[in-house]
Amino acid sequence: MMRRLKDRLPHPRTGDLFESPVRPGSGWPGDPATARTAVAATAADVAALAAAAKTVKQVDAGVSVCRACPRLVRWREEVATVKRKSYADQPYWGRPAPGFGSAMPRIFVVGLAPAAHGANRTGRVFTGDRSGDFLFASLYRSGLANQPVATDSADGLELIDVRVAAAVRCAPPDNAPSPAERNTCAPWLDAEWRLTGPSVRVIVALGGFAWQVGLAMVRRAGGTVPVPAPKFGHGATARLQTPRGEVTLLGCFHPSQQNTFTGRLTPQMMDDVFATASEISA
Repeated sequence: MMRRLKDRLPHPRTGDLFESPVRPGSGWPGDPATARTAVAATAADVAALAAAAKTVKQVDAGVSVCRACPRLVRWREEVATVKRKSYADQPYWGRPAPGFGSAMPRIFVVGLAPAAHGANRTGRVFTGDRSGDFLFASLYRSGLANQPVATDSADGLELIDVRVAAAVRCAPPDNAPSPAERNTCAPWLDAEWRLTGPSVRVIVALGGFAWQVGLAMVRRAGGTVPVPAPKFGHGATARLQTPRGEVTLLGCFHPSQQNTFTGRLTPQMMDDVFATASEISA
């Protein structure tokens, strides 16, 4: 017990002490899981638990404790133990990042994967890194968030009619999940789409990979995609038919530093995307 207490560090906002990685049900702000949440250890477990989920909260809980991809588990926990020097005095979440936002969104934003020292540290997707700073500032300017900053999971951020999720829920080495890891994680996104899809009118794909993920997600849910498949581009749109009606897939360059620092993606360009998404979804 003394060793565990010594190894705990204070949450940067609440001051509560946590181990790295954070134990489910230990009180981390926004943790959807408890110590009794079922843990997926294989791809088959992921498929079964995702299919059985009846609420978005159940999906979030299952995602947050998933251990189905050994390479990703090792990496996310190594990062949470070694840490970046500037965050050495903080506990790291060190677990998969569930989706965040409305359970009945009009706009569903899809990204690639959590950042090693962003969501893998804070426990909330796109929170605590510069990509998230860019994204949430744009959502705020667009009237889709209550504040422009996202620093930690207890900062009070709320999204308005928007949900943000990653295609792969664990931070991957070199920001590159393998095809097998992407396939293993897909049922979590499918479950999230199944439960939120009835209210969604626009899917915003952050980058070309997320565009392909969006198309595949709609297909797996029984929707139809034009042939040939629509190509990704910033501001590109594709109308997709789903069993629940038409959904628009809308492309946006990913707010990575290589795009935002070079000017390939500017704040106005991202604002324009969310203005279009708001107009269509209204």
